[in-house]
Amino acid sequence: MTETANALAKKRPEFRNINAIRDLRTYRLPPAGWVSILHRVSGALMFLLLPFVIWMFDTSISSEISFGRFKAAFESGLLGLPGWFWKCVALALIWAYLHHLIAGLRHVWMDTRHAVSKEFGRASALVTLGLGSTLTLILALKLFGVY
Repeated sequence: MTETANALAKKRPEFRNINAIRDLRTYRLPPAGWVSILHRVSGALMFLLLPFVIWMFDTSISSEISFGRFKAAFESGLLGLPGWFWKCVALALIWAYLHHLIAGLRHVWMDTRHAVSKEFGRASALVTLGLGSTLTLILALKLFGVY
């Protein structure tokens, strides 16, 4: 090797893992990273709230009396917890479903179209975050009776 080649080889950036204690506060995760993490969180949230989904479905279709109990849970509360709490749980489920669906469609699009450029990843991640948040906000306004 020549001296020029040695000098260039020494100036290459060093890639290392981040130190979670020291670097985590200053690490800037790109939008695609946030979508990836939130995709996992939304999947776990849907799994953990599955008993709540089953209860909501069963209670809402069993009879008129059970449907009244279902509505009362969201209006006046259930199990000592106020109705707004149960609406927030339902809203978390709505967000999880919407985000997981949109992020999943993003992944399918990227897999089928081989669209794996950095620019597309950033743009599609921002669309995923924006669309999921906007739809969740619209449904939250409906859930809490704004319209």
